[in-house]
Amino acid sequence: MVQALSSRERHIGVTLLPLGLVFLVVGVSTALVYPFLALFLSTEVRASPLRVTVFLIVAPLSGVLVSSVTARLSDRRAIRRGLLIAAALAGCAGSLATAYVRDYWILLGLAVTATALAGALFPQAFAYAREVLLRDNPARATMGISSLRTVFSVAWVAGPPLGAALLQAGGFQLVYGIAAATYLVAAAVAIFWLEPLDGRPVLPEPTADRPDPAAPHAPRWKLLVLAAAFTLLQCPLTLGAQALPLFTSRDLGGQISDAGLLLGLCAALEIPLMLLFGWLSTRISLRPLILAGAAFGVTYYGIATVAGAVWVLLVAQVVNALFIAAVTGLGISFMQDLLPAEPGRATTLFTNTFPIGAMLAGPLFGVAQQFGFRLAFGMSTALCAGGLLLLLVVRNGRAPRPA
Repeated sequence: MVQALSSRERHIGVTLLPLGLVFLVVGVSTALVYPFLALFLSTEVRASPLRVTVFLIVAPLSGVLVSSVTARLSDRRAIRRGLLIAAALAGCAGSLATAYVRDYWILLGLAVTATALAGALFPQAFAYAREVLLRDNPARATMGISSLRTVFSVAWVAGPPLGAALLQAGGFQLVYGIAAATYLVAAAVAIFWLEPLDGRPVLPEPTADRPDPAAPHAPRWKLLVLAAAFTLLQCPLTLGAQALPLFTSRDLGGQISDAGLLLGLCAALEIPLMLLFGWLSTRISLRPLILAGAAFGVTYYGIATVAGAVWVLLVAQVVNALFIAAVTGLGISFMQDLLPAEPGRATTLFTNTFPIGAMLAGPLFGVAQQFGFRLAFGMSTALCAGGLLLLLVVRNGRAPRPA
């Protein structure tokens, strides 16, 4: 028995290692590009403010649509590994073309095709990981997902500074060239290291929270309410980050650079806290942990709204990191548990809430520009409170079994 468990643990490690590498390189590729996308469009492409706005709305919307279609397809046929390869190659092609193309309409076409398909790599990798973990070690599935999400966070800690250095050294050609190379590494890992799955749904083991994993999926309205809740919770991540540099410099008497310190500290704290929440998920059900995370969000943005000095925000980053680690680290597993036979759809349903929330943050940031950047944090408090309320409304994610 001990020998069998040891062999199974080794098999999981062999599988999670390449998946961890996929998440690392995908995280680096996105962290290199996205923080500088508006700058690229404004300076290299010389797009007008209207065209930049259109691009920043159309690109994530197309990513949401393509990821949703891909998720449906991946859950119906045994092609998840093939989709990982296709998405990685699409990302490579799109990044390589963007390194040299400077025509706005061609770039927009790339954004709604190749780049949109590349966006499916993130949720599909999580869906693949879910199937492998449930097959080999169901008790540690959530812990494994949280660990992989942590790898992505590590990439985002290092990615933006690396992108800035590459931009200074070789311009956007170098930035997008390196991004293309990272996608190529992800494709190579998927081709040579990941095993094909047979396509049969792997259901979680029964637990106190999920006594019958084979029960019907959560009803559609509950899935939509939960998606709305996570959208409300993730919108402040963009809104707060956009407002933070101006809030610290104009309202708190600090420097714009203080925002970088605050964001970096929060990102560093998220990493061990995601692992902590992953460990807690093996002992506590996911719902109270995510509810606690949402409550931390209300608390952090409430503190930020009334903060009178930068040091208050500095201390409050512990609460902010608890919020982000719980919601983004466990939210994927929470949605996957509600759609046990459709991990691709479940993961995509959750991951799509971030770009939708980011799009909602745009007009809210415009309101804050008119009435003061402290308002951005007040609105973020209300958004988190709304998300927490919706989570409380959905007490049971499963529909009753038919008689």
